[in-house]
Amino acid sequence: MMAKKACIETFGCQMNVHDSERMAGLVEQAGYELTDDVDDADLVVINTCSVREKAEEKLFGRLGALGRGDGERPLVAVTGCVAQQEGGRILERSAKVDVVVGTQALRRLPLLVNRADETGESQVDVNPYDDVSFPLGMAVRNDPVKAYVTIIEGCNDFCAFCVVPYTRGHERMRPAGEILAEVRHAAAAGHREVHLLGQIVNHYHDPADPRHDFAWLLHEVHAVPGVARIRFASPHPRHVTPAMIAALRDLPKVCNHLHLPLQSGSSAVLKKMRRRYSRETYLALVEQVRKAVPDIGLSTDIIVGFPGETDRDFEDTLSLVEEVGFRGMFSFMYSQRPNTLAAKRMPDTVPDAEKTRRLTALQAHQKTIQTRLHAASIGQTVHVLVDSRSRRQADGGMFSGRTEQNTVVNFPGKPEWLGSTVAVRVDAAGAYSLRGEVVSPA
Repeated sequence: MMAKKACIETFGCQMNVHDSERMAGLVEQAGYELTDDVDDADLVVINTCSVREKAEEKLFGRLGALGRGDGERPLVAVTGCVAQQEGGRILERSAKVDVVVGTQALRRLPLLVNRADETGESQVDVNPYDDVSFPLGMAVRNDPVKAYVTIIEGCNDFCAFCVVPYTRGHERMRPAGEILAEVRHAAAAGHREVHLLGQIVNHYHDPADPRHDFAWLLHEVHAVPGVARIRFASPHPRHVTPAMIAALRDLPKVCNHLHLPLQSGSSAVLKKMRRRYSRETYLALVEQVRKAVPDIGLSTDIIVGFPGETDRDFEDTLSLVEEVGFRGMFSFMYSQRPNTLAAKRMPDTVPDAEKTRRLTALQAHQKTIQTRLHAASIGQTVHVLVDSRSRRQADGGMFSGRTEQNTVVNFPGKPEWLGSTVAVRVDAAGAYSLRGEVVSPA
């Protein structure tokens, strides 16, 4: 008897990517063979994201396109943030869905799929389970070089625009012993770069000993043999401590890169967003970080068109972006998300056309900044962890990796260099990446 096949489709952030790796391990253990071919799958899992607008419509659009060439209908499970947000309403809108699994019930996926398969009845579980443990070695990691390790689930901050506390639940810390065991397991399997994940990753405290904070955890991960680089996402500016900055400065394996979400350069808008810092305190933090780590690469998140944002507020954002000189940015137009404070109390006052104009202006400004910063790297030698074949020239012997500052570098390479750190002399630069030649191979 041939094994049943399962296909997992993932939308959204790094946390969702890692959730899919975990679910892949669960369905494998349940007897399914993983496949990338949705048309050949007996089970299709759609792991959803609800951070951006129209997430629900994207899900139902994808569901409408599902179907196998042989006329058989696969079992379909919807997981992730839209599943948590919508629950049983998904079944009311689509007869193709058999299982709905919330963000805190992922470990129950095989059980619910089996029930649906045996009984023909739909299964829904969006209960708020507090247990954040996960079996060691179960995740099927998709990346041979990088390993995602979750350290916190959920969020307690309730920023006015953000749906995460409603879809991921309240903040739950994973025990440090379990985190470090997973890091050691990943390193032993050859993963050279570890990404620590959490909604507010730098708010971590070991539940067994609250004195053990995020900076302490960085030191512990740094001590694991086989780990070459450590990254983390996403921190919150108000939880950046002197000890964390010292860890960035003192620990060679912790990359010289800090993603520091800004959201707006206007103190008035930041207050409405409930971000709990101002333009001035953000800039002071940037100065403090750069004083300790002068060559650090900073990146950020920005929302334009938040309710009440004026032209002056947007100009404040542009001027702060220029002053800081971010090396990377994720930028979005504001969209109302269900249950959030902004959706309940703040009319969406900025017209869509104006949001589009502001986003276009911001992205053009950021592109100019990145072009300028990258051009300054021409002639320099940078150290790159080789993590993949270059997406644009996969058949031409081109490989890709990132500097410690998280800048993408493309270069001619060899397959055996994957997972190694090479020295690359930069000879060309664009807005989004560098190009060069390896001068010192692994």
